[in-house]
Amino acid sequence: MSTKFTVRKATPVMFVDAVEPAVAFWQGLGFEKTVEVPHGDAIGFAILIQGGVELMFQSRGSIGLDVPALAAEPSRVALYVEVSDLDEATGRVQGAPIVFERRRTFYGAEELGVRDPAGNVVTLAQVPAEQGNG
Repeated sequence: MSTKFTVRKATPVMFVDAVEPAVAFWQGLGFEKTVEVPHGDAIGFAILIQGGVELMFQSRGSIGLDVPALAAEPSRVALYVEVSDLDEATGRVQGAPIVFERRRTFYGAEELGVRDPAGNVVTLAQVPAEQGNG
């Protein structure tokens, strides 16, 4: 395996009944909301950042439209892990249960969803260089 492979970032994506209370809680701890995506009359998705820490929250209603199979998931943390090489990352998690097959997102990332041994969803993502953090 390549010695050039790196994990660039891992961001928890937490599924919640309502995003607004989570945003308020974390803003109370000094996080800044940098992204907000509406879902009807509510927030469907938000990103909060403080220093080098990033948190994502997505409402169950919103995730039900994005990845329906995840809408009924029990409350767990889903990690979005940005990697330098998705092919290599895929090899490194070979044998892990697949949550969703490799796909290209509307924002240009290549993604694959797997479960870790604890049952958490881990989305491995290779983001185009002009969008990535490294």
